[in-house]
Amino acid sequence: MSERPRDQPVPRETAELSSIDRAAVGFFRPYARLTFGFFAGIGKRAYFLRDTLRAFGEVGTWWPEAFKHMRSIGVDSVPLTCLVAAFIGSVIALQTRYQLFPGIQLSVVGFISRQMITLEMAPLITALVLAGRVGARITAEIGTMRVTEQIDALETLAFDPVAYLVVPRIIAGLLMLPVLSILANAIGLVSAWATASMATDVTSDQFREGLRLGFTYFQVVYSVLKAFLFGGAISFLCSYEGYVTDAGAEGVGRATAKAVVFGCVAVLILDALTAVLLAPYLQS
Repeated sequence: MSERPRDQPVPRETAELSSIDRAAVGFFRPYARLTFGFFAGIGKRAYFLRDTLRAFGEVGTWWPEAFKHMRSIGVDSVPLTCLVAAFIGSVIALQTRYQLFPGIQLSVVGFISRQMITLEMAPLITALVLAGRVGARITAEIGTMRVTEQIDALETLAFDPVAYLVVPRIIAGLLMLPVLSILANAIGLVSAWATASMATDVTSDQFREGLRLGFTYFQVVYSVLKAFLFGGAISFLCSYEGYVTDAGAEGVGRATAKAVVFGCVAVLILDALTAVLLAPYLQS
């Protein structure tokens, strides 16, 4: 336990305790501060969510900006999404084929590839990759406006900065990440089919047979729903970190790193929750 600085007096309540009690207080105080900070952070983000939902009513403010952010978040992310999905599909097809025991029907390669790509890998990997690319950009843009006092200028002009800066990015994230997830599903499955057909002994007919095995439309809905939640979580958390950035370039960098970490953690938590709640409905 670190010693208290000499110029910092011991609190009166702590000084009146015995040495054992003071040691106990000193031991638990950092954990109490950590717990208080955790719940305080949840409360601050809840208030920010309230302000964001309220700002949705100012359609004239966020409507023109939403299309611009749809392009930056969605269209500009298409090459990276296609590249990641293609490699993921190829690796899944190869690993599935060479992990099969002798005597198992090769059509199971198509089935496993479809299940892994559609239900898990396409929405999850796309969200994690975009949390680094898009999330960092959102935080840096809003954080720079905060440290350069542009947000303060908007407030001075009675212009809601949440409606102008945060809401368009959240709408773009909610709409474009499902589209990117659908694209990743298609690219991943095509890549898995091409790899299995050309690099292994799985025929094209066997792979297509596995693709149709046990398929239900809810599997696609499940993938799109996960991407919808991921997009909202990434855009909201990254917008918040940028909005409350400390002054200076160091504050922007710290907020950007924190936003990417929080965005990835939120994606993983939502992925686990959706699996727990909706996995029983995926059975054909």
